[in-house]
Amino acid sequence: MALRRPSTDLLGNSAWNAIAFVVAVALNLVVLPFVVFRLGVAAFGVAGLVTACVAPALAFSNALALSTTRELGQRLGPSERADARGFFATALMLALGAGGLIVIFFALAGAPLARLGFHLSGPSGDDLGLAFAMASAGWLCQCLSAVFLALFTARQDYRRVASISIISTVVATASMLLFIPLWPQASTFLGCQALGYATSLLLALGLSRHVIGDWLARPAIHRGALGKLVKLGGWQFAAQGGALIAGQADRYLLGALLQPQFVGFYTIAQRLEEAMYIGVLKVGEILFPFFSTLQKEADDRKADLLFRSSWILNVLAASALGGLIPVAGPLLHLWTGAEVAAEAQNVLVILSIAGILGSSTNVFAFYLLAQGRSNSNALISLLTGVFTLATSAIALPYFGWQAAGWSACCGMIAQMVTTMILLRRGFSLTGMWSRLVHFVLMPLGAGIATALALRYGFRVAQLDQALGWWYVVGVYLLAAGIVFVVAVAVSQVGPYGAACWRDLRVIAGRFLPLKAI
Repeated sequence: MALRRPSTDLLGNSAWNAIAFVVAVALNLVVLPFVVFRLGVAAFGVAGLVTACVAPALAFSNALALSTTRELGQRLGPSERADARGFFATALMLALGAGGLIVIFFALAGAPLARLGFHLSGPSGDDLGLAFAMASAGWLCQCLSAVFLALFTARQDYRRVASISIISTVVATASMLLFIPLWPQASTFLGCQALGYATSLLLALGLSRHVIGDWLARPAIHRGALGKLVKLGGWQFAAQGGALIAGQADRYLLGALLQPQFVGFYTIAQRLEEAMYIGVLKVGEILFPFFSTLQKEADDRKADLLFRSSWILNVLAASALGGLIPVAGPLLHLWTGAEVAAEAQNVLVILSIAGILGSSTNVFAFYLLAQGRSNSNALISLLTGVFTLATSAIALPYFGWQAAGWSACCGMIAQMVTTMILLRRGFSLTGMWSRLVHFVLMPLGAGIATALALRYGFRVAQLDQALGWWYVVGVYLLAAGIVFVVAVAVSQVGPYGAACWRDLRVIAGRFLPLKAI
């Protein structure tokens, strides 16, 4: 049985998510060399450290946004409007109250703790106070806008969500081009990002009042809504916290052990990998509200949709991230210069492999959250964070900064193993392990092996030279296409090959002008 309606709607929502993400990534990647050149790698590294310090606050805002989206998504009927307004009012009050306290903490304690932990002094240390104020203010705007955007996400109105994202990214990018040459400091860069988040908040507020004003309510605490939000959001907070610790562990240790410029090198490499990884995640993000509607379906039906959706995103992740591995050096050389390319290309390769491994669990995380199993997500994220942090603490002091990234691979392997064990316990289906191998391990393993083979082959044939953007883009597309073909070909072997091919035909028929498959 091929993917059909509501799968067509899912594909359309994925397209809107992908469009918004592509615009955001394109603008961010275009402006980043300008930012690094104007600020310098050291100041850019300081901005990365401040961002890493504020990042744990995202555990609260992301958990609140996801739990609000889930509760609103289950109360879309006109008869449930009052109940939904209670959830919205409670979520908004939590964002204002708890968010305000978090901002005050960072404004007062962020700079002194960063100076102590990262040994920052001189001009970089003098700018820390303003940098933390800008970063925390931007986070608060992001937290508040997430509550309003939950109204649209719950309705799967990704067209408006994408429009808000695109406009806010344009504002942030334009402000960087305008203000950073005038005040080349880390706080200026973070302030421009905060301006983009403030724009997102204003747009989300205005659009929600215009389109779905009847669902809005003033901030207030409703006990019933608070209990349900905390019950789901509490475990999700732990899950988000573990994931954020895993994502920032290398930055923390690099900042504590080495100079800020090494944090800058790592941040540049991570920015490229994150662009591809989050792009794949955004395409699959629409599965969360979709899975929330499947709670009454039979286990076999849910497992069928779950694994087939996972295969599609795994092939996409292997192609998008695998294409970076052969062109890591020339891409960084053209993008940010020879020094960064020499220092960071191996880290980019390792981070890309970690991103491919991490993509194996994205769909399963959305499913577990939609089914109310936030405790499982929390366990997965906490174990990932523990393995990542432990590996970083061991590897970085002995092998230097270029060992950064290996910890991410170890953390992603731990995440994959934990997720598979939890899924096996959650489904009492025959052939569970064969599905995991076919839909998860085969495309990802084939993608990593093919990408590494291409990297070696291109270097032997001297095809990894930075001859120009046209050349790098062409080689990336060629590599990504080869990885895609190999991953699809490998997936045709086995009992689920026909299902994979039918789903691929449905996607091609949805997005290609001619149904050539």
